[in-house]
Amino acid sequence: MIAARSLVKHYGDFPALDGVSFDLDDARILGVIGHNGAGKTTLLKIMAGLIAPTAGSLEIGGVDVVRRPLDLKQNLGYLPEESRLYETMTTDAYLAFFGEIYGLPKAAIRARRDDLLASLALEPDGKKIGELSKGMKRKVAIARSLMHDPGLLIYDEPTSGLDPMTSRSVIEYVKGLREDGKTVIFSAHNLFQVEEVCDLVLILRRGKVVAGGTISELRETFGSITYQVFFRIPGPASAFATSVEFSAHDGRYLAEARSIEELNRTTAALAADGATIDRIESHYPTLEEMLLIIGR
Repeated sequence: MIAARSLVKHYGDFPALDGVSFDLDDARILGVIGHNGAGKTTLLKIMAGLIAPTAGSLEIGGVDVVRRPLDLKQNLGYLPEESRLYETMTTDAYLAFFGEIYGLPKAAIRARRDDLLASLALEPDGKKIGELSKGMKRKVAIARSLMHDPGLLIYDEPTSGLDPMTSRSVIEYVKGLREDGKTVIFSAHNLFQVEEVCDLVLILRRGKVVAGGTISELRETFGSITYQVFFRIPGPASAFATSVEFSAHDGRYLAEARSIEELNRTTAALAADGATIDRIESHYPTLEEMLLIIGR
C-alpha cells in the first residue's frame, strides 16, 4: 500500500511538486503522466528514496520513506530513464554482482539470473554489456531491478528509444509483473502503453495532480463516449444538402454524435438525404487528448 500526502519539492524557488497526494493498493500499476516539466521524474525519485521532499509524507508498505528511505531499498527495484550499466562486464557477471550486493546466496543468484534471462528472452552469449544492442541493455537493466525479487518497482520510461518489437516485449513483461503480485509505478511518454498497462493513472501539471483514477474514470472526467459515423454521399460534397454537420475523412465523410439519441437522429437524417452509412465507431477520449485538454 502506498499513501502519499501533500508532497512538495522545491528546487530553489521552483516548485517541482506542489501538494501531490494519492493512494495505491498492492499489485497494481500506476501510470504517472504529464507534459515535460510536470514533475513526473521528481515524484518517482522521491518514491525511490533518492531525493527527499521539501514537505509532505510518503508511506510505502508501512515504511516512512521520508524518515527512513534506506529501509525501502530491500523491497525496491528502480529503473531510471537512462540505463547506466557497467559496460565492461558481461551480463552474467553484472547480475551476479548486484545479487551479491543484496546478500543473495550464490545458488540463489544463479537461479534468479537464469530465470530472468529466460523470461526476458535475453541471450547475451557472453558478450560484454557495451557490445549489446540498446534493447538488450534495457532488458539487462530491468533484470538488474528484479534480481532481489522486490515487491515495488519504479520504472521511468522503460521503453524509451526501443524499437517496436522490443518495446512490445518490455510492455508485456511489465504487465506480467502485476500478475506476480508486484506493484509498479510506471512513467512513459507513450500514452497508448500507459492506457494498456496501468490500472490507475495520475496526471500531473506544473507539479500538481490535475486528475487521477482508472481510465474509465478519467474518460468520464474529460468527456464521455462519442459515436463516429462514416458515410459516402452521391456527387460532390458541395451539392449534398443535409442538416447534419460533417467533415471529409480519408475519402469518406464523418459525422459525430455524443449520445445514442443523437446518433439515431444523425443516421436517420443522413439516410433520408441519400447518404450511404459505411460504419459506426465508438470513440473514448484518449490520454493524449486528455493531456491536450489539460495543456490548454
